[in-house]
This record gives sequence, C-alpha cells and structure tokens, in this order.
Amino acid sequence: MSTRLFAVERYDDTGGHVAPSDPFPALPAHVRLAGAVYLPVDEVVIAFVEGSDEASVGAAVTAAGWRVDRISPANWLERGPR
Repeated sequence: MSTRLFAVERYDDTGGHVAPSDPFPALPAHVRLAGAVYLPVDEVVIAFVEGSDEASVGAAVTAAGWRVDRISPANWLERGPR
C-alpha cells in the first residue's frame, strides 16, 4: 500500500498562551503520525499523518478522538531523520 502525507488541522481557542495539553491519540496501524506542531499565534495544531487516502486518514484520526477541522494533502519538502 502506498502512503501519502496529509496535514490534519485542529483550531483551538487557547488565547495563544498555552499549548494544548492533550497528546495526539494513538492511531491504528494503517496510518502513521509523522509529527505534530502547535502554532500559538494561529491557535492551530497541525498533525502530519501518512495514510493511503484523505478519507481513511480523516476517519482514523476522528475515530481516535481527535477533532479534525481541516485536512488537506501535503508534500514533504525535506524530511528529518527518522
């Protein structure tokens, strides 16, 4: 199965002062969390998730208990060490 990268966004109302305290949930084996960042100025958490397609990634993340406000295909510009 080929995997593609998706940016999964969750918008939070933290006032830009406090990083979200809840960790990203465990995902099923058919998707993989590649990384996640919090942008306090924009009050958004962006998780980079690899999976076969947008629908299955969105369903897996939602089923794991994480609210998905936006999901979009993404491309690696450069990958760090694994």
